[in-house]
Amino acid sequence: MTTAPQTSNSLPLYVQISELLIRDIAAGRLLDGERLPPERDMAEELGISIGTLRKALADLTEKGLLERIQGSGNYIRQGGTTESVYAMFRLELLSGGGLPRADVLDIERGAKPVELPEFGTSTEGTRIRRLRYLNDTIIAVEEIWLDGDSGAIRRDQLSDSLYRYYQKHLGFWIVRAEDRVTIKAVPEWAPAEFSKAPGTLIGYIERFSWADKPEPVEYSRTWFDTDRAHYVQRLK
Repeated sequence: MTTAPQTSNSLPLYVQISELLIRDIAAGRLLDGERLPPERDMAEELGISIGTLRKALADLTEKGLLERIQGSGNYIRQGGTTESVYAMFRLELLSGGGLPRADVLDIERGAKPVELPEFGTSTEGTRIRRLRYLNDTIIAVEEIWLDGDSGAIRRDQLSDSLYRYYQKHLGFWIVRAEDRVTIKAVPEWAPAEFSKAPGTLIGYIERFSWADKPEPVEYSRTWFDTDRAHYVQRLK
């Protein structure tokens, strides 16, 4: 297990640990009834304090995903809620799970390009390009367009979770999304550290996202390395 580096806008560390464990439970890497390692060993493996780990475990307990038995240990319990900050992030490592994080490549506000599909209510939008990771593995590049009428984005306030930023700074929450998954060539703007060269055919996701209005407030494009990650949609 690996945690993301801490920055001023990172998710709180205990939330990162909770999110990582939730994704491992959803992916089947942690099974119902499985006993977690002793807390001291887990904290050492994750490079965090026992206090931070216990806050993460308390969050899982509240969600019904963990049973803490005094004198025995902590046990995974299926059937609780796996809804989380990253509930709509559908990419996982080939082995399952992985904590999502992102490096911002650039942010620019301007007129929406003519090649974009229609979304939102403004002729302008904010474009965000990011390099995506799961744990420490680079798995994707993405381009997100937020409709101009939905608010202004400040780079210095962005965290790894863009949806959390929308809620905290712009006052809305993404409530549903529609994905279209296919293949497409890596864009020319992909940075050198991405695992595939521009022009290479890889996995591709187009997403429209809605808040509380009839029109989508966001349109995004994600190019992901199928040698490192896959797209997962679980139905309940």
